[in-house]
Amino acid sequence: MSRLSVLVVEDEDAIREMLAMVLEQSGFEASQCADAEVANLILQERMPDLIVLDWMLPGISGIEWARRLKKDQFYREIPIILLTARGEEEDKVRGLEIGADDYMTKPFSPKELVARIRAVLRRTGKIQDLAQITLGDMILDSEQHRLTIGDKQLDVSPTEFRLMQFFMTHPDKVYSRTQLLDQVWGRSVYIEERTVDVHIRRLRKILAEYGREELVQTVRGFGYRFSLIS
Repeated sequence: MSRLSVLVVEDEDAIREMLAMVLEQSGFEASQCADAEVANLILQERMPDLIVLDWMLPGISGIEWARRLKKDQFYREIPIILLTARGEEEDKVRGLEIGADDYMTKPFSPKELVARIRAVLRRTGKIQDLAQITLGDMILDSEQHRLTIGDKQLDVSPTEFRLMQFFMTHPDKVYSRTQLLDQVWGRSVYIEERTVDVHIRRLRKILAEYGREELVQTVRGFGYRFSLIS
């Protein structure tokens, strides 16, 4: 299945690298940087599902960067968890007042942070779809690794299952082959773009057995779209 992405913005190398490792081990896709300037560049490339943000950063502080994000209509919906050595009540209130979704004081338990990340993602509706996705008469159950149309179970490979999971959670949007590679295979894996075409053809062939080959549409010059509307 496609992994939810977390951006860690933390200037202490050891903490940042430890958090990225823990997040990867917990099933997330983690990216990391040490300051807000680089974080802005990362956001322009790809929008994360959540940001873990240190309060005190070189240059623009974490709290100031968070305030700017929450005022920007393009980024304001990204959940933010603040990390800080500050423990005073007024600082916690200040962080939450600017729109942060949660707050953790250093030192903290990595396991607790992962639990808080999952809790925030549930509240914002990003995790609820991972267990079971329903679209029309199609149901994808990631826990049982089962994909059904009506009362019939489809025989799909793990890769085609992940493709369907991504498509069913992102219907009616066009994605390039590169974007699909990043989302379904992950950035750490080197695979040629034509591999996407191979799996799309296989998926269409399977869907065709149920009269649904039109669900995966080619958008010439751009990529692919999954839509119930042909």
